[in-house]
Amino acid sequence: MAILYGAIDLHGDNGYCAILDQDQRRVFGKRLHNDIEEVAASLGPYRDELVGIAVESTYNWYWLVDGLQARGYRVHLVNTAGVQQYEGLKYSDDRRDALFLANLLRLQILPEGYIYPKEERGVRDLLRKRMLLVRQRTTHILSLENLIARNTGTQISARVATRMNEEDVAGMIADPHVRMSAQMNIEAIRFFSERIRVVEKAVLAEQQLEDDHQHLLTVPGIGPIMAMTIALETGDIGRFPGAGNYGSYSRCVKSERKSNEKPKGKGNEKCGNRYLGWAYVEVAHFMLRSYPPAKSFYQRKANKRNTTVATKALANKIARACYYIMRDHTSFDGVRMFGPAAGCGGEPVEGLAKADRQV
Repeated sequence: MAILYGAIDLHGDNGYCAILDQDQRRVFGKRLHNDIEEVAASLGPYRDELVGIAVESTYNWYWLVDGLQARGYRVHLVNTAGVQQYEGLKYSDDRRDALFLANLLRLQILPEGYIYPKEERGVRDLLRKRMLLVRQRTTHILSLENLIARNTGTQISARVATRMNEEDVAGMIADPHVRMSAQMNIEAIRFFSERIRVVEKAVLAEQQLEDDHQHLLTVPGIGPIMAMTIALETGDIGRFPGAGNYGSYSRCVKSERKSNEKPKGKGNEKCGNRYLGWAYVEVAHFMLRSYPPAKSFYQRKANKRNTTVATKALANKIARACYYIMRDHTSFDGVRMFGPAAGCGGEPVEGLAKADRQV
């Protein structure tokens, strides 16, 4: 019986399917519509000989991977950021790309991504929608802050901006057009805040933290929603060999190459989980408000470099700490994270469980 290797170069409305044998000869090649029944029918004659199918990790891979797995195929999700083709190629198309992926699978050097469990994917994606809503709300908060500072010379905080109403604006701004612009910001902030609360209520009602992730709540700045976000975006912590790998996956590590202390280019800055990177930056901001050792670390870094680098450095320390917390099922230890100085006056303030609801 022949041994076959398949691959699908996936696009928005179609995908090119290619199958190779063990001698790198093409057995099948065809462009197919994004219809699982059509794909399954085309693969059917080769089902018993196929040892695996490589599928590109594009934005729309869920339906294809789930459908193939449900039909008993062994699916390999391709980490497209890790695929390195020969740069001297003069011509490439979907057929050649699919054959290339199938050949990498044949050679057992295909860079693979993590196929997140289907059962938990819905809640994770709902929390990703919450992140989008939070960013959109923040955009309107900053817009309102800038508008008031521009027209009145008064600086307001984000907390004040989220609590303002139309009457407050009417008492501060005389120009009717500027006032209307501010009122639109207020209405948008109110709308997004309500949508965020709806999402949080639904998530907390349907999903509970597993025992492996309960200790995340002991980290200053992490409340139930942020703990759920980190846990679901991380998935199985055992797939990361070390804290450095996890920090890199969380996009908390700078992507650059150096030789003799001189920059020699950059790696793929998009490699990793951008949602997890956003979550740890948010936790860093929350931790700075309530945990003095974190603020001291941040200030030292900011004095040497700048505030952006300092925030990212703190986010990286938090990501590494969370790795050990999830792996070893242990509670947060400020002394291990920040040194002996964290043992003095380092208790977080009350109310951190609600920190992830703040802007």
